[in-house]
Amino acid sequence: MSRMIFVNLPVKDLKASMAFYTALGFTNNPHFTDDTAACMVWSKAINVMLLTHDKWRQFTNRPIPATTSSEVMLALSCDSREAVDAMNNAAKQGGTADINPVQDLGFMYSRALTDPDGHIWEPFWMDPAAIPAE
Repeated sequence: MSRMIFVNLPVKDLKASMAFYTALGFTNNPHFTDDTAACMVWSKAINVMLLTHDKWRQFTNRPIPATTSSEVMLALSCDSREAVDAMNNAAKQGGTADINPVQDLGFMYSRALTDPDGHIWEPFWMDPAAIPAE
């Protein structure tokens, strides 16, 4: 089996979160979806498990952080600057777009957004061939 990542996120409203991630370009895997969890697929290797708070607590008793705190920023590669912009614009439907200043380094372009529960995502585009030599 090839290596994969399943990012698990606690969410308050599963249906609203599913709609948000669908708008960003994720697809739902119904085999791992029920009333307590949804598997949202970004690629063959990247999946996001949206877990209701009750489901989340089956895995850990650690507190769910407030939406105003952050622990990680999850970066997703996009095919173009336009795709980064489209994902950021889609975040306005239920989440928050441009929570940080836009980063444009020429060879890399990124914008940061949050989902309805405050989880931070950073869609980015990069052209490795354009990275300046040191």
